[in-house]
Amino acid sequence: MAYMYEEFKKDVYALTDINLDMYKERQMKRRIEALISRKGFSGYKDFYEGMKQDDSLLRTFVSYLTINVSQFYRNPNQWEIFEKDIIPYLRGKYGDKLTIWSAACSTGDEPYTIAMILSKYIPLSNVRIIATDIDEDVIAFAKEGIYSKKSLEDLPKEYLEKHFKQVDNGHYAISDTIKKSVEFNKHNLLKDKFFSNINMIVCRNVVIYFTDEAKEEIYKKFHDSLSTDGILFIGSTEQILRARELGFLSNKTFFYKKI
Repeated sequence: MAYMYEEFKKDVYALTDINLDMYKERQMKRRIEALISRKGFSGYKDFYEGMKQDDSLLRTFVSYLTINVSQFYRNPNQWEIFEKDIIPYLRGKYGDKLTIWSAACSTGDEPYTIAMILSKYIPLSNVRIIATDIDEDVIAFAKEGIYSKKSLEDLPKEYLEKHFKQVDNGHYAISDTIKKSVEFNKHNLLKDKFFSNINMIVCRNVVIYFTDEAKEEIYKKFHDSLSTDGILFIGSTEQILRARELGFLSNKTFFYKKI
């Protein structure tokens, strides 16, 4: 019997803890088949056997699967809302001891952006920023804290000058102060236990790749993770369709309050 995608999904789950049933199938199959072809394998079975034997191929697959697209200050108008409206709201509710979770943080651009903006208003020693991703390679990259000029394109000049040091023609290192303010951990949104008593969760441009059922499950868990009146910050291509039923109220565009 031919080894098909259904079998591949089961084997990948056993190998990586990533449940491909939770991802939109047509989109994911297209991506995986493109990678299989690019890497010179004949099909799903051949590629799976290759991943079992080659750890670097397995890591490439996980990185490819988790779609690591990130940038500092991505969608600037949303970060302006965060600074002008959400930070005062959070401080009014919880004081200056804040806990923020950047879920599916990719290469760290997002949690470091949060830290830089918050540092203008609150000592970072008062703030706990947790950053998580399923991909250990991007977490290692984030901890290193060296970024290309391109990933800093949208970052306001004040942050670039204050928190970065140029290391060569095309790369900048983030300051130790900002780096030390973020805790990075491996975390699988589809499987692992969620954090609790979080004042704000940031999860942008990730759940769009999941099925509607998986999205709702994640939103419910985010709701349970948030403290009373906590904020969920989502991406510019997303909206929570049944927000009220899931326990959220739109606060500002792309920001939802737990109810």
